[in-house]
Amino acid sequence: MKSESLLHMIAFGLLWVGGLNWGLWALFNLNLVNALVGSWPMVEKVVYILVGAAAVYTLVTHKDYCKWCSKMMK
Repeated sequence: MKSESLLHMIAFGLLWVGGLNWGLWALFNLNLVNALVGSWPMVEKVVYILVGAAAVYTLVTHKDYCKWCSKMMK
């Protein structure tokens, strides 16, 4: 697996974490990240930073990985 593909999959997984966390928080007032690592506030902050970085990375590289978008951009 290429390092770019691995980075893409990691970013995609972090977007899942972020999306699920926001959904659970909105529906049930449950912060999953805090529930899992709440006793380590620095780790919690790092998770949020990684999710944000994954979102930026995905926005910047999306057209390269999405077959539909890459066709539309040509």
